[in-house]
Formats: sequence, C-alpha cells, structure tokens
Amino acid sequence: MSIHIVALGNEGDAFHQDNRPSGLIRTYLGRSPLVSGDESSLLLNATSTVARPVFTEYQASAFGNVKLVVHDCPVWDIFDSDWYTSRNLIGSADIIVIKYNVNDKFSFHEVKDNYIPVIKRALNSVPVIIAAVGTRQNEELPCTCPLCTSDRGSCVSTTEGIQLAKELGATYLELHSLDDFYIGKYFGGVLEYFMIQALNQKTSEKMKKRKMSNSFHGVRPPQLEQPEKMPVLKAEASHYNSDLNNLLFCCQCVDVVFYNPDLKEVAEAHKIVLCAVSHVFMLLFNVKSPADIQDSSIIRTTQDLFAINRDTAFPGASQDSPGNPPLRVIVKDALFCSCLSDILRFIYSGAFQWEELEEDIRKKLKDSGDVSNVIEKVKCILKTPGKINCLRNCKTYQARKPLWFYNTSLKFFLNKPMLADVVFEIQGTTVPAHRAILVARCEVMAAMFNGNYMEAKSVLIPVYGVSKETFLSFLEYLYTDSCCPAGIFQAMCLLICAEMYQVSRLQHICELFIITQLQSMPSRELASMNLDIVDLLKKAKFHHSECLSTWLLHFIATNYLIFSQKPEFQDLSVEERSFVEKHRWPSNMYLKQLAEYRKYIHSRKCRCLVM
Repeated sequence: MSIHIVALGNEGDAFHQDNRPSGLIRTYLGRSPLVSGDESSLLLNATSTVARPVFTEYQASAFGNVKLVVHDCPVWDIFDSDWYTSRNLIGSADIIVIKYNVNDKFSFHEVKDNYIPVIKRALNSVPVIIAAVGTRQNEELPCTCPLCTSDRGSCVSTTEGIQLAKELGATYLELHSLDDFYIGKYFGGVLEYFMIQALNQKTSEKMKKRKMSNSFHGVRPPQLEQPEKMPVLKAEASHYNSDLNNLLFCCQCVDVVFYNPDLKEVAEAHKIVLCAVSHVFMLLFNVKSPADIQDSSIIRTTQDLFAINRDTAFPGASQDSPGNPPLRVIVKDALFCSCLSDILRFIYSGAFQWEELEEDIRKKLKDSGDVSNVIEKVKCILKTPGKINCLRNCKTYQARKPLWFYNTSLKFFLNKPMLADVVFEIQGTTVPAHRAILVARCEVMAAMFNGNYMEAKSVLIPVYGVSKETFLSFLEYLYTDSCCPAGIFQAMCLLICAEMYQVSRLQHICELFIITQLQSMPSRELASMNLDIVDLLKKAKFHHSECLSTWLLHFIATNYLIFSQKPEFQDLSVEERSFVEKHRWPSNMYLKQLAEYRKYIHSRKCRCLVM
C-alpha cells in the first residue's frame, strides 16, 4: 500500500544548514521517526536525465511497510510547462501540501493566483495543508519609518493565509523555523494524521472490493456481538447555592452581628462569606490591611458605613458561639441599615441578582434617590481594588455573571488561618478551617458542631483514617464545589472520605472520575497496570458505592480476556464470578464457533474471509 503526496509552492531558502538543501518536505522526510530511508534513496529525480523535470520525486517507507511517494514542485513555470503530467499527479494525490515563505509575497501570490485555481478544479475531497514558513520581519519591533513600512508590506499576514485556507477548506499551519518541534511535532503530526486517514480509507475500499469479488459460499465466520452497554452513572445536581444561602437563615456558627445606630440588632452573618465577596469586609475584619488593598474608595466606604464595637458592657452582647463571642458591627448609614437584611440575602445568594435586590429595596425606601444611593453603596462594597466600578448597569452585570462565584473566592481561605475557628489535626499536622462553611456544606459536620459532642466546644479536632492530602481534597470540594483527584487511587480515598462524612455528590464525582479514567485506558495499559481492579470493586461495595461496584463488574466482564489472566481474578466471590461469566465478552459461544471456523479453514486450506 502506498501514499502519494504532492507539494506545491516555494517556501524560500532561509533555512539552509551545512550547505545542503533543507526545504520543508526534505527536512520532514529526513527527520521524522516514522519515515525510513537514507539520504541516497530519498531523492530520485534530482539527477534525472530530463533537463527540467516538473516534480522532484522522493520515495521512502512510512509506518514500517507503507510506500511514501512525494512529488515536490516549487516553481510555477516548470509546473505549467508539462500540463498533462501536472494534472495527473494532482488528480492522483492523497494529500496536497501548499507552501510559501511569509517574507516573500511573490511566492504567496504565485500560490494563490496559479496553483490554487488548478487545485480547485482537480480537488476531490483530498486533504490540503497550507504551510506558511518563516518568521515575519519587523513583527516584534513595529516602526513607522518608510523602510519598515515597506518591509511589513512585503510580509504575508496570518489573516491572508487563513483566508486562503478557508477557500480550500484546508488546514493552515505557521512554521516559524524548520526545527524538530515545528517539523516533527507540528507539521509532521498533522501530515501523519492525514496519512493515517488515507490509509484507513484505502483499506476500507480494498475490503469492500474483496467482499464484492469474493465468491466463496462455504462456512461463514462467526459474528462477534457487541458487548453489553455499561450502566449509566447519573450525576447529582449541585446544591452549592442553596447550601450557602441556607446558612444565612439557619443562624449557625454566626461570628458577626450588625446593629443600627440606635444599637438594636439588625442581622447576623458570617465573616468568611462576607469576606469572600467583598474587600470592604476584608478590611473591616482585618483580613487585609489598607496597604494590601491600596484603593482609597474601598477604604473610604469601610470607614463611612461600618464601625466595630468592642465594648464589653454592650447591651446586646451574646455568648451563643463557642470561644469568642460574635463581633459587633455598627452600621452608620440608617438607610443602608434598614435594607441590610435584603443586602445580606443578595450577597449569600451569589451577589448577582440585582433586579431582585433593587425591587426589595424599593419596597422599603419609597424615594428613588434613596434607592439609588443604597444600590451605589452595595456596588462599592463589591468593588474590586484598583478597578473602576464595573457594576454600573445592574441588568448587564446580571446577564454577564449569572453564576455563583464563592467557589473561586472561598478557595482563597482554604487551608489558611485567616478567620479560621477550627483546626483539624491529621497525621501530626494541622489544617485550619471555618465552621460556617463546613456546617453549610456537610450535614455530618453540622451535627458534630451543633450537637452534644466534644467537637462542638473544641477548637482542635483530630481526624483518623484519612490522609492529609485526601482531607484537603475533601475540604476543597466543600469550599469550591469541585475537586480534581490526581489518580484513581486518590479518587477512591476521597470517595471513602466522602462516604464517611455522607457527602453523596462528592461520592458521585469520584465514581465518575474513576469510571472515566478506566474507560480511557487502552487494552494494553489495562493488561499491564498495577491497579487491582477486584480490590477496587470490593472497596466500592464496602463503602456503599453501588453505582461504581455495578459498573466495575460490567467492566471486568467486558474485558474478560484481560482480567481473567490476572491473579486477583480468583478473589471474586461466587456471586461476582457468576455475574462476570454470564456477561463476559466475547462469549464462550463465540469462542467455540471461532475455533470451529478456524479448524474448518485449515482443513480445507482455504483463505479466511476476515484475516
């Protein structure tokens, strides 16, 4: 089987090395590990007896035993001199490569005006690669002098190359140099992809012809049925929004209380949530200093709106939470304070529902000027330091950012002592955390911190049976609603931790990760991997991961010929072994029929219809 490549156009001579011709095609043939052939065997027609051969012909072997024939024509005048040969070669091409030098507009226009019309007439679903070779001059240091303007005018822009590729439906590549990266991996990768596609197409056509011409009507080969469909794992919807929104109403782990100017309690909240969305609250709660923020408008907003009261004889002081009592904050602005409950609900729901916030404030404040004033203060609270306030149009901002953004901002506080009110002790090290987030996101921890347990009044809490890396991944999910295990083993450890704390959605995420990783493994990797799939199955069953255990049983049955050769296959229980044997692929019936067919073929000395 052979592949025919036709290369057209002149990529210039800017990359000569050691005084040897080093064009795009010859460089690829000389460097590609998939192409074999020495220097003397590559070039056939360079010393042809013909005075001006239309094409320079190269021959080599690709993929071991595939003949690779390349015809290269860099000059249009020679191409046009033998129209019959040129037309036939283009018509028989499996792949066409068009090349030009980005610093030579003449070579580009020669390709565009001369070669392209010929290719369009002869093109018949043949893949085309357009290679723009070279580095544009003066591109890094633009200048306005006449000389540089002239130089830039002589370069072929990327836009021109892409437009030309669109006209042909071609693949456009820019090769800044003819080194190993651009030739071997970039150009070579694309060319070899099309070579494989051409081989597949030729093999398919060959099989069709063989089937049509075959008149053998003896014993037919057995038909291999498709394996059973794997169980579908249904993902659990995220309840991240509702978890944090419910935290405002349940009043658990409150560490800040707001008061109006008359020292009457207005609302309770959580520092960690407020700081996750606002640098104003970071400044107020000393998470960041004015030097860290460096924004006078944020500093001024903090000073104008809030004041912290540390008076021990404060009339509304409470001792509800363990450790230190909630921080008392006086809201100086009476109008802002009257709408504070609505503003907190807006912040806890994701700080993007501006229309609802404006409507709630308008119900309390009849004057439109007062409504606008309060809205502007909310925008100042959510302002990013050093940037102009981008929240001027509430409707536009709501449409642009309709997603909860605590999952990124809360990560700033993960495994950091800022505002932390609980410390986990794991394997001799400590991990700081925040009770409010843990209670909102995990029902087991909510019961642990609010019930009659030792952990409810303790700051240092030991954790057993889990590694530090696994527990940090677990906390990352609670804080951000996402996780990315390093591999199947870590995903299984995280699944066990999620089952221990009854976080079902994290269990499903880990199950899906393990399934995705196993499905993506080729058969050779499955056969050589050290992972004990039966041990994985038993852990999934022990930790009540029914979806994963059912899927793993089907996976073992579908890859029966691989896993049945492994020693751990004998560790399957009688029930599991029975299930695998019943659903194995290929089935015993097929293997028996295949053995009988092979025996018949050898006895008749016939040629197999399949092999």
